[in-house]
Amino acid sequence: MTVVIGFEGSANKIGIGIVRDGEVLSNPRRTYITPPGQGFLPSETAKHHRSVILTVLQEALDEAGLKPADVDCVAYTKGPGMGAPLVIVALVARTVAQLWEKPLVGVNHCIGHIEMGRLVTGARNPTVLYVSGGNTQVIAYSERRYRIFGETIDIAVGNCLDRFARVIKVFNIYLTFNFIQVLAEQYVELPYTVKGMDVSFSGILSYIEEVAHKMLSSGQCSAEDLCFSLQETVFSMLVEITERAMAHCGSQEVLIVGGVGCNLRLQEMMGVMCEERGAQLFATDERFCIDNGAMIAQAGWEMFRVGQTTELADSWITQRYRTDEVDVAWRD
Repeated sequence: MTVVIGFEGSANKIGIGIVRDGEVLSNPRRTYITPPGQGFLPSETAKHHRSVILTVLQEALDEAGLKPADVDCVAYTKGPGMGAPLVIVALVARTVAQLWEKPLVGVNHCIGHIEMGRLVTGARNPTVLYVSGGNTQVIAYSERRYRIFGETIDIAVGNCLDRFARVIKVFNIYLTFNFIQVLAEQYVELPYTVKGMDVSFSGILSYIEEVAHKMLSSGQCSAEDLCFSLQETVFSMLVEITERAMAHCGSQEVLIVGGVGCNLRLQEMMGVMCEERGAQLFATDERFCIDNGAMIAQAGWEMFRVGQTTELADSWITQRYRTDEVDVAWRD
């Protein structure tokens, strides 16, 4: 049996998980939370990660009931992500690997999400929609690569929703959709921007930020109406490009991963599309959708079992680490 510990800290979550041959033994994490209306800065996020990472490490070992000697490999998020938080995680991971005398594996953050999603849901060869605060991609596996069929050409969908949430002082809009949907009374028409297989969110965000103050102050609509309209619009765009990728690949499975994948309305809309196509939808909950250490451990486990490791001289970070740069040697 092979035990891999994974360190994740590419954004405002710091997580350390332990996986043993497909079984998640532990997965504690901490979240850096800023006041409503404020985003998180890389330097402050890194300071948070640095202050709690050793505590989380001890929690992961205790929860799994393991000692350092029981671990076979140390995995960490190499990228993509925010530079300063990534550096903290890389430094701690490679220090631990040297202290424990274990091999090191640098993992692509997106592939961590995909492999955890495949593990938890049992999806075999899905078209993947990867949606988070920093990434928006439609992905499918082909010839030892996770190929990107479509993506955002500007900001990520999670970033779009978060930034608008800060404008109207709502925390984490894409996790509180059910509450917003109940309060919404009308749909506000917004720009819909799909360009082939790619999507664009910056124009939608600029437009809704501009009209929000006017419409709210005049009483034309509520904040809930705007949140509802924004989510319906951007999620429709995501469903469209996912369906187009499925048609191209002849796929009958969809897997949603990433933090925005927790959103029940996105899952509902994607489920309707899949049902109409006779396809199957796979999604997970907050334990594995949101950034966590176990997903890095699982991807590291897959890499380690086929002999992929990272030399200490190469154990740095790559902020713009593309999903399709990785040799996926563990899949047929």
